[in-house]
Amino acid sequence: MEKLGFNVNPVKKLCNGIEEAIEEVEKIGENRENFSFGTDGAVVKVDNLKLREKLGTNFKTPKWAIAYKYPPERKETILKDIVCQVGRTGAITPMAILEPVKLAGSTISKATLHNEDFIKEKNLKIGDHVIIQKAGDVIPEVVECVIEKRNGTEKKFKMPDICPVCGAPAIREKNEAIRRCIGIECPARNFRNIVHFASKAGMNIEGLGYAIIEQLIDLGLLKGIEDIYYLKKEDIAKLKKNGDKFAQNLVDAINESKNNNIDRLISALGIRHVGTKAARVLARKYGNMDELMNADEIMLSLIPDIGKITAKSICEFFSQNQTKELINKLKEAGVNMINQEEENADNRFEGMTFVLTGSLENYTRDEASEIIEKLGGKTSSSVSKKTSYVLAGEEAGSKLTKAQELGVKIISEAEFDKMIKENS
Repeated sequence: MEKLGFNVNPVKKLCNGIEEAIEEVEKIGENRENFSFGTDGAVVKVDNLKLREKLGTNFKTPKWAIAYKYPPERKETILKDIVCQVGRTGAITPMAILEPVKLAGSTISKATLHNEDFIKEKNLKIGDHVIIQKAGDVIPEVVECVIEKRNGTEKKFKMPDICPVCGAPAIREKNEAIRRCIGIECPARNFRNIVHFASKAGMNIEGLGYAIIEQLIDLGLLKGIEDIYYLKKEDIAKLKKNGDKFAQNLVDAINESKNNNIDRLISALGIRHVGTKAARVLARKYGNMDELMNADEIMLSLIPDIGKITAKSICEFFSQNQTKELINKLKEAGVNMINQEEENADNRFEGMTFVLTGSLENYTRDEASEIIEKLGGKTSSSVSKKTSYVLAGEEAGSKLTKAQELGVKIISEAEFDKMIKENS
């Protein structure tokens, strides 16, 4: 390939025996700072195609090659400050502001500190001398502080109890390392909230996808979820050349979403731990948004499929003024706030538990789950001896294997269709 003019790696050597290979690996490690490219390791390969075939491969990797990783380069610098950043999910992440230092080919001035437990574990204080490296020779990280260089001027860091962006409560749930902003209108979370609200798992607004939302936010037309229902056709049309038809279709889809059943709205709000299944349970239990907003935490926790953690999350979400204002604006826009689902007398799946695995041809998993629940059944994410049926689609994985081991009844999509259409 080199003779044909291809740009190949110039650092290579044919070695006779493992001792010579080890020697070459060490030599590459000593000289890697002088290369014209970055590297975090060297690969030893068997240089014989017949032997490669004989050695074979594992599920992901060849047995005829192995990578040796070099220890990352480390440098000392000063931790000048710790600032907090808010991610799109509301996760508040502490960031180290460092005295700039050259490390593994680039100048490093920032590094993530992950969470408050990491800071405590490393015993970090603002003003400390710290040792940094690049994890995998790519991501800067703080390894340790040099305690013997402390002079008493260092300051202890405390994670904020309120979001540094919007001022909403910042909470850390039990058994979680991350502290999160729970403010639904937090600008740092805004984009992701709107994307989720319009998604298939939410209000299912066709045409209002990632790229369109991004453009609408950039133009100042979408500042929060409620603004979706006040978009004008002429504003949307500006996003695309000859965009009148697209704009009309999107306006129609937005208006149509106002008539969704309340379970879609509950799911779309993005309450932590509340997915489509829990949203349906809450819609059936409380019937309308006002009842749900005033629900008692203890009573919520007693509902099957809800539990203590989800109940607490629901109550915290609806107790915020931001949430109350959003719900009021959605009401004013004409968004449905009641459970319109008719009582179903057909409980043919009562007492049965289904597990879904693989991809189905005619249903999404949410759609199949909804059908099962409407017919009185339950869905579970794991297979056990108590599982009644495993509905297996294409590329079914470990759940199918476990069902076979436990002797659980496995059904195809065609059999599932037959079960739901018989005597319907």
